[in-house]
Amino acid sequence: MKKKLLAVLMAATMVSSLVACGNSAAPAAETTDTQATETTVEEAAPAETAEATEATEATEPAADATFMKVAMVTDYGDITDQSFNQSTYEACKAFGEANGVDFTYYKPEGDSDAERVAMIDKAVADGYNVVVMPGYAFAGAIKETADMYPDVKFVALDVSEYDLEGDESDFNNETFANVFSAVYQEELPGYMAGYAAVKMGFTKLGFLGGMAVPAVIRYGYGFVQGADAAAAELGADVEINYAYGNQFYGDSDITAAMDTWYQGGTEVVFACGGGIFTSAGEAAAKVGGKVIGVDVDQKGTIDGMFGDGITVTSAMKGLQATVNTLLSAIRDGQWDAYAGKIQTLGLVSADDMSLNYVGLPSSTVWTDGFTEDDYNALVADMVNGKITVSNDSSAEQPSATTAKINFQGNIK
Repeated sequence: MKKKLLAVLMAATMVSSLVACGNSAAPAAETTDTQATETTVEEAAPAETAEATEATEATEPAADATFMKVAMVTDYGDITDQSFNQSTYEACKAFGEANGVDFTYYKPEGDSDAERVAMIDKAVADGYNVVVMPGYAFAGAIKETADMYPDVKFVALDVSEYDLEGDESDFNNETFANVFSAVYQEELPGYMAGYAAVKMGFTKLGFLGGMAVPAVIRYGYGFVQGADAAAAELGADVEINYAYGNQFYGDSDITAAMDTWYQGGTEVVFACGGGIFTSAGEAAAKVGGKVIGVDVDQKGTIDGMFGDGITVTSAMKGLQATVNTLLSAIRDGQWDAYAGKIQTLGLVSADDMSLNYVGLPSSTVWTDGFTEDDYNALVADMVNGKITVSNDSSAEQPSATTAKINFQGNIK
């Protein structure tokens, strides 16, 4: 297969365990404003999940694919989280079925490095030589197992150099020789979602993050920047409730907080944290409110659970596309092009949305205020540098110049 992957090395994808929505970022000095125009690789694959597996499904099983045995290890979520783990699992499974490659997954018993290492040990003992790991939580496990298993190829999603090296990082985007990691510019799809929401006519917004890890923060701060920019353009009075659930799943306490938001006038909530959308969706359904999904196109899932039309868009990153490209490269003997590297993926093209690793889905509810042409123009402005989005996640809370922010911290 021709070298397809990855495109932009810019400082981060909606988004989440899921999310695993998060990977740790470098200190503030390393996270300055960035533009979405720097490229490091030739081609990218789509952020749209429906299209992301198209190439895999159309691929005939490779004659030399039998040497691959692919295992996925979940972080602290599971493969039904409707987000990071599920998207990664589905991509691995589709690749295995299309290419005659043995695939399975392992779920750690708990949320610790030791339990994740135990599952990697088991996968290797069972003969799996490609291990896919979604989420920043795998940094510790990678450090313990990469050198131990030099013949195993590790594909990590959202594990940054700072996750692996901390303050000793030299920011050269290198990892262990047998590890490749993709990280994403979550601030970009976050900005798109916030901008779109205000242009659609919503003036009372909410951001419900999972845990306040850097990737979730970047989504949220991007969301505020986008909403703030649209508010300034329209001269609109925009208010944003902003909080974290301190977990990546919904429950009765978080639903109660969302009830307060929606019943108090909030019109749409960006639910950014794996399964935490269940609390936003449940509360929204009671009053005719709306929800924005994260990481993947969550419209089918959220609308299916809470009613048609609840989901107006999703802030996405191309998890499935990344998995498919890396597994295809391994299948085709091109692993050396990716091994030992960390690449940050974002926007690549102002003309072809299918080449971008972050974005909004085609299922977005386009309106007169925000049409598909408006979206394409927004992406073009970001690619061309007319619009820049800060990826600095070091501030304790988001700020805005036009919109009013009601920052609530952790709500439980």
